[in-house]
Amino acid sequence: METRLDEKKEIRNLGLYSSGKIISVFGTSIYNFAISFYVLKLTGSALSFTITLLLGILPMILINPFAGVIADKVNKKKMIILMDFLSGTLFISMFIVSSFWGLHLLLIYLTAFCSTIFVTFFGVCMEAAKPNIVSSKRLMNLNSIGKIIDSISSILGPMLGGMVFAFFDIRIFIIFNGICFIISGLSMLFIDFNFNKSLQESVKEAVKIDFIKDIKDGFQYLYERKNIMGLFLILISLNFFLSLAVTIPVPYIINTILELGSNTFGVIQASLPVGLIAGALVVKKLTERIPYSELIRVVTIFLSVCMIAAGLPLIFEGAPFSHMIYGIYYSLLMFSLGIVIAFIDIPIAYFMQKEVPEEYRGRVMSIGISIGKTMTPVAMVVSGFLLELIPPYVLPIGGGIFYLLLNLLYSRKISINLSTELKSSSN
Repeated sequence: METRLDEKKEIRNLGLYSSGKIISVFGTSIYNFAISFYVLKLTGSALSFTITLLLGILPMILINPFAGVIADKVNKKKMIILMDFLSGTLFISMFIVSSFWGLHLLLIYLTAFCSTIFVTFFGVCMEAAKPNIVSSKRLMNLNSIGKIIDSISSILGPMLGGMVFAFFDIRIFIIFNGICFIISGLSMLFIDFNFNKSLQESVKEAVKIDFIKDIKDGFQYLYERKNIMGLFLILISLNFFLSLAVTIPVPYIINTILELGSNTFGVIQASLPVGLIAGALVVKKLTERIPYSELIRVVTIFLSVCMIAAGLPLIFEGAPFSHMIYGIYYSLLMFSLGIVIAFIDIPIAYFMQKEVPEEYRGRVMSIGISIGKTMTPVAMVVSGFLLELIPPYVLPIGGGIFYLLLNLLYSRKISINLSTELKSSSN
């Protein structure tokens, strides 16, 4: 009877998490797309457009380590609910202010900055709390659900955001986005954050916080665990080389060199999140059958091949291939990249959540996220600079080769077998 009751609670937790994430992620994705183009229309300035995007990244990089300390020191459920309600209140306040005084650029910038802070604290606390809200056997499923929701929102968000931008007053969606966050907070309110009895969170009251010492302890913990450090290096190198060899060069190749057109480019871009969804659906079954140490070596080799393949059409530019052939080629390539990224991201997140004890989990995960997010804009700037100096096919091919060599060096030092753990937790 108790087992059946626990299963119902766990399924309820999964449902509440999924519904809350769907509402908040879709609301944010649609809003970000619409507000970015509103800024571009309002100012006509690419710089203002870029500032809006940077305000969604830079505060996250700077605040992540501090958010990790807070996640480890305070009650995670209270923080998660508080951040959702603060985000909702922020957008509702933005709607009220813009209704009286207009939607000015300064208001948009201030809201973007504050929203990023709230979302950063929410994200770190939620990642650290995931092992507490489901059993070990469903933790991988929880990560996969999150990845699927993120991927679907990245496909539908711009589409719906474009409709909002074209047909509706942007202020209507601002208050809608605020309401979405409030609903998400309400769904989190009913999640049992102490469901996993082996990882029940102790009550944290009047905890002394020393940010410098606590962040240093997180780095020390990470440094002393070579397996975890090796996985972080894989994630960091993945972010860097994808941005260097794919994120910047591939759109340039498709639009400027091959001139495939906006419709084809849209299909190619959508293929990546579709691949992420496909990978998220099968990754658990795969990791139950194959030791992850072996899988990660195969996956990184395949990922390197995909990077190299992104530059190959330019070497054979004189070949009589039609735009449709190029479109199919790059769509399949991005779809494959999506599958591979899911095979890397989801199991590594699962391993971190399982292996890192609760008192360090927030700090360790936030340090990895912060470093990874830092590498992305750095790689984009380097990639954009190099595209002005060298043939565009050199970046995907050279980046893919270098990424292959780097991961062959590090992946051999990693010994992780998720298959045994997943099978035992399934029984």
